[in-house]
Amino acid sequence: MNKKEISEIKKQFTQSKCAITRICGCYVDGEKNKKTELKEAFLSLPEEEMFKYFNILRKALSGTIGRNLLNMEFPLETEEPGGTQHFLMRLRASALKDDYILEEFYDKVIENYYSVENYLILLIHAVYDVPGKAADGEEMFDASDEVYEHILCCICPVTLSKPGLAYDEESNSFKTRVCDRVVDMPDIGFLFPAFNDRSADIHGLLYYASKPEELRFDFVEPVLGCEVPMSAGGQKETFQTIVEETLGADCEYEVVKNIHEKLNEMIEEKKDEPDPVVLDKAEVKRLLEYSGVEEDKLTDFDEMYVAAAGEKTQFVATNVANTRQFEIKTADVVIKVSPDRTDLVQTRVVDGRKCLVIELNDQVEVNGIRVRMPGGNPEEDEE
Repeated sequence: MNKKEISEIKKQFTQSKCAITRICGCYVDGEKNKKTELKEAFLSLPEEEMFKYFNILRKALSGTIGRNLLNMEFPLETEEPGGTQHFLMRLRASALKDDYILEEFYDKVIENYYSVENYLILLIHAVYDVPGKAADGEEMFDASDEVYEHILCCICPVTLSKPGLAYDEESNSFKTRVCDRVVDMPDIGFLFPAFNDRSADIHGLLYYASKPEELRFDFVEPVLGCEVPMSAGGQKETFQTIVEETLGADCEYEVVKNIHEKLNEMIEEKKDEPDPVVLDKAEVKRLLEYSGVEEDKLTDFDEMYVAAAGEKTQFVATNVANTRQFEIKTADVVIKVSPDRTDLVQTRVVDGRKCLVIELNDQVEVNGIRVRMPGGNPEEDEE
């Protein structure tokens, strides 16, 4: 799913566009005991509760694709009877009205989701009548030929509110506030099936993780059975390893700076595109070539790439590039530069020593104090 497709589904979580038919949930304590369950026709909920649920559901479709929103595919064997995808198909087809299937799903989650805190397993069923689109991109609500039936699951921590004093109107005094169990925003969640090309794709799903470095593989593999992509941090580390091993002793400053600049150029050029910039093995090799890596250094690149990342691994450009700053770090000094002003930092040999030279064009501050650099004009500094 891309940004536009995710946004289209996310927009349904409003009172005016709501396509949710049913909401179910199971409240579990830190010792994996089921405390209570809920089963409701969603539109029968009080308006205030409905809005609270909308906020939770929208959060499970929020974030960056390739970082905490991950498109996952099912291996073929999971689509056989008894497989995880086949089970999700049954769960969706039940419209969450089959108590036996619901309990089986809750049990799978409880067995494989580890938490010392209480949590709520929240599950909705929705039927979205997908509007057609005219040639100019305008939606035609009276020309729908696609119905997207889906389920969305959110697993939300339930924590105690902070203790404190609260005003009591009846006694007109301040009293100790009772700590309540509060449902927090989702820790993880998933949308099944995926909404690819504005249509149901039963061979994949969209997975959400609030913490990109905690994808909870121990939950994804047994409950969803999907192929888990490399985390954002894992992508960055692996990409750095590939660059360092490819260049070896010739891993020079200028080449690495060129890689940084070209990655940011690619991201900037396609920032308005719905799909993220993704680099496969061939595109990473091409990036290194364009950045000044000599041909003889790329002789064993394919084997090196496979050894470090695997044949089919792809990197999301925003995961491996720092779009906020260009950082140079030594044992004692850290220099951070705006990503589009790397030209201000150059390498020079001064008095026989290798140095980084930073051009100072603007006002300079040291610990918040404006200073005049040697050779500057005092009158200009005052102005």
